[in-house]
Amino acid sequence: MSDSIEPMVLRNDRDGVAHLILNRPAQFNALSDAMLGALIEQLEVIGADESVRVVVIGGAGKAFCAGHDLKEMRGNHTLDFQQALFRKCGKLMMKIQKLPQPVIARIHGIATAAGCQLVSMCDLAVAADVSRYAVSGINVGLFCATPAVGLSRNMGRKEAFEMLVTGDFIDAAEAQRRGLVNRVVPLDQLDDELGKLTASICAKTPVAVRMGKQLFYQQLETGIEAAYQMASETMACNMMTEDAAEGIDAFIAKRPPQWKGR
Repeated sequence: MSDSIEPMVLRNDRDGVAHLILNRPAQFNALSDAMLGALIEQLEVIGADESVRVVVIGGAGKAFCAGHDLKEMRGNHTLDFQQALFRKCGKLMMKIQKLPQPVIARIHGIATAAGCQLVSMCDLAVAADVSRYAVSGINVGLFCATPAVGLSRNMGRKEAFEMLVTGDFIDAAEAQRRGLVNRVVPLDQLDDELGKLTASICAKTPVAVRMGKQLFYQQLETGIEAAYQMASETMACNMMTEDAAEGIDAFIAKRPPQWKGR
């Protein structure tokens, strides 16, 4: 079916986990302008939904995401369109980082260019051993400047820059070694491994996870002295929550905690 009939992004929720599926399989889930908008819309709704504890982003068909829709970009060859498109893509990436819930990339196939960027901007990533990664814009005359932002914050500078100037693929094991993905498993074990990770997160107090994610990214972008000031304030405020009191009391009493989410 065409993009106009099929939803760009599918959503299904299970056990506190919202699964978002990029749904342009015939186009290898290329991030068209409409798909970027659909993802942003879904994340805005999820961010306000306290029943959602974790978000998983995956792809339909053979690929995770092949980057931007180059046909659409060439068909709208104006500076205004390109600027608006990349601003929207940047908005999506920052929406992921600012979302209260952890976001996990589920990578079962290729992740190239902006698709690789999407992996880098998710908080966590679980990959099949057959998945492959590249920032291949350089092969068509484009330096992947926006993917460079996420890549350079996941891996060593020289490793990231080599990918950016060669466009060469790396496999899942190398992506894990470089810090782009957390876990690599055989394809038929991918969902089981995701389930283990999401269950582990969902078992924790949501208030600490929310506060922790916000602090994690804030402190990364500041100097060490200011980072410690932010972290100290976050820990003090976290300590005053009902869930921290419950967690410590449960630990002392050697019983499971009963989280209240406050």
